[in-house]
Amino acid sequence: MRRYQEIALIAGVFVWCSTVLFLYRSQDALSMTKENQHELDRAFSTMEELQKQNLQLHKIVSQLGMLKMGNVSSAESDKLMKELRSQLKQCHGIRQTGKENLGAIDILAPTKEHETLKKKIHNGVVELLYSIKTELNYLKKSNSQEGDTKDAISRLSQQQRSILIDIEDLDQLNNDWKQAESKALRDLVIKRMEYIQNPKDCANAKQLLCKLNKGCGFGCQVHHLTYCFMIAYGTERTLIVESKNWRYEPGGWEVVFKPVSTTCTKTSSTPVGWKGESESKDVQTVHLPIVDGVIKPPPYMPLGIPEDLAPRLFRLHGNPSVWWVGQFMRYLLRPQKWLEDDLLKVEKEFGFENPAVGIQVRRTDKVGTEAAFHGIEEYMKHVAEWFDKCDLRLAKEQAGTKCVRRVYLATDEPNVLPEAVEKYPDYVFISDQAISKSAGLDSRYTKASLRGVVLDIFFLSKCDYLVCTFSSQVCRVAYELMQTLHPDASSFFHSLDDIYYYGGQTGHEQRAVYPHNARPGTNEIDLNVGDILGIAGNHWDGNSKGTNRRTGKVGLYPSHKVEEIIRIVKYPTYPEADSVKS
Repeated sequence: MRRYQEIALIAGVFVWCSTVLFLYRSQDALSMTKENQHELDRAFSTMEELQKQNLQLHKIVSQLGMLKMGNVSSAESDKLMKELRSQLKQCHGIRQTGKENLGAIDILAPTKEHETLKKKIHNGVVELLYSIKTELNYLKKSNSQEGDTKDAISRLSQQQRSILIDIEDLDQLNNDWKQAESKALRDLVIKRMEYIQNPKDCANAKQLLCKLNKGCGFGCQVHHLTYCFMIAYGTERTLIVESKNWRYEPGGWEVVFKPVSTTCTKTSSTPVGWKGESESKDVQTVHLPIVDGVIKPPPYMPLGIPEDLAPRLFRLHGNPSVWWVGQFMRYLLRPQKWLEDDLLKVEKEFGFENPAVGIQVRRTDKVGTEAAFHGIEEYMKHVAEWFDKCDLRLAKEQAGTKCVRRVYLATDEPNVLPEAVEKYPDYVFISDQAISKSAGLDSRYTKASLRGVVLDIFFLSKCDYLVCTFSSQVCRVAYELMQTLHPDASSFFHSLDDIYYYGGQTGHEQRAVYPHNARPGTNEIDLNVGDILGIAGNHWDGNSKGTNRRTGKVGLYPSHKVEEIIRIVKYPTYPEADSVKS
């Protein structure tokens, strides 16, 4: 009996080894980063050794089968059992010594829940296509009315929402890891920022002077400051902010937000204008102009990300570029105590809580110049879609319940709130008319206006979803700040006009992953796999517009046939920061 128990043990080890090896080799959908490639190579080496052991064990099991049939002598039987025990001991040793290596495989191995949701999503997409074909054929054959089309869209939208919920559930399977990794990355970046921003010897530290005097609104000025900070960080310089007589607050930036440095707040030498990274390398204090006037821009401009963090960011975040910008934004927008208290007080007065969708309706100085007019209905269509999905999820978890349709409304036009309340009585709108009035052109650069725009940005960033126009810098600041509150908030928005961009950014490019032949009579352009495209915008109808770098042609192409190209930049890694006590 003991021999047959050992045979069963061998079979179990064989199955275990074979299964893990199969799981490792079948993970084609998981990208191998440079950071974990070495670890996985060692794991694979261990698995190969285990496979060799399994083949030998399998041979012995066959021989033991002969023993059971009485085809071998007692001496041969004893010899076989001795070999078996030796092989088992070796296999156990390999498994123990390779435990750390094999941990990488355990992490990659899919769970039952992962596989179940993956199949459910696959089936949901297939069924959605069937439904689309059915609805289109019905509308084509019948004398369809407007109501028929709306009903068809409603049914298809319901299916789409269920698929999106499944995708969100799939993403939540890794939530513990994402939360931990997100915090680890944020803490690492903050530690590096604090190191370069607080030199022990300010008198001899290299510095970058940024003057907060750009003639534009708050969002624009914050983006100017962020661009300065990114270049200071990339060139290993301490950022010095000159903000006295700031148009929003004469006392300067530090009256509202915490100083960007506690040890180095003034320049140590006469600033010299920026002439390029290598040209200014030996200058102690350089003055960086606004992004529109910078000559020889360094590589540390958005939308690039640090080389050493890239492998981790690609695993964590859907848009690493905006995550990186968000970290600088978060550091800069640390409120002073009075502002922090004010934010908490207003939050309590508003009764703000999640779930909530934030909308920013920008009118006064944008319409007709930087942006087109968008009625409240355009915003609320996407708000309703988000809450419909929220209701479906809640009904799945607790039948008969619905989400409170809470909307934070930020606007510079006081008439928008009463219009929204009248047209959408089923929604709870959170807004402050005083903030809207202070954002008007006649009072924009006042303390009241500054407080209002800061409140709007902080509350918008705390919402679960944003509907706005990315032509608005305030909306983009809120979206950037939102990335610091979640492991991945890259998809928590809908823009009514532009895709996400950063003023002065490096080229935003995509790569064709599928070929495309332009249809005759359209504005489409041909694509070959591997073509590089400079994207001009997404039309939110399945098509994007851009320039094919290979052919030079400008036109439309299917958005699903391309992938984003993220620029990898060799930023300093500040190993010295590791020795600094937190």
